[in-house]
Amino acid sequence: MFTGLVESLGSVQEIVRSAVGARLLVGSSIGGLQIGDSIAVSGTCLTVVTRDFEGFSADVSVETLERTTLGGLCKGDAVNLERAATLGSPLGGHLVTGHVDGVARVVRVHAVGDSRRMSFEVPSGLGRYIAEKGSACVDGVSLTVNAVTATTFEVMLIPHTLLVTTLGKLTVGSSVNLEIDLLARYVARWLEFQNGPPTT
Repeated sequence: MFTGLVESLGSVQEIVRSAVGARLLVGSSIGGLQIGDSIAVSGTCLTVVTRDFEGFSADVSVETLERTTLGGLCKGDAVNLERAATLGSPLGGHLVTGHVDGVARVVRVHAVGDSRRMSFEVPSGLGRYIAEKGSACVDGVSLTVNAVTATTFEVMLIPHTLLVTTLGKLTVGSSVNLEIDLLARYVARWLEFQNGPPTT
């Protein structure tokens, strides 16, 4: 479990691909990582399999490569990093699992002073989980939803977020990992059963 508050930016050092996925090597200054720890890499929960003073590596399955932006990473790309939360961690963002629901696309970027208003096109079927003034996790960053339409949602990115995460580099057409709000997922599932179990 994570909170969507990015601790550090990492840099992709190498991606070693195989028939069963890939091993991702990330340069990082995050200390205290142990083999077996969970870490969110641009919003995707991965497990640390090796570590040294320069960073860590994690194995990525074929499904994760296909369903997230990790499959498109190249050497030198920046990634948002967050260690798993503990019971004593401040919940400054919202509850995030690191299980990406889909890949969204930037459709509008508009500067508002030093901040930036950004709109994302929502993958089919996910729009019903996103509500105005609710939360969404974009590339591992907890954000407040300012506005929604049938197919998009909008957020306001403050200067600090633009500086310390990869979101400051996004342009129209960029793809991002999207995780919908955990509570919205369970409420929607509960409502499906109000008139009896789903038929499919």
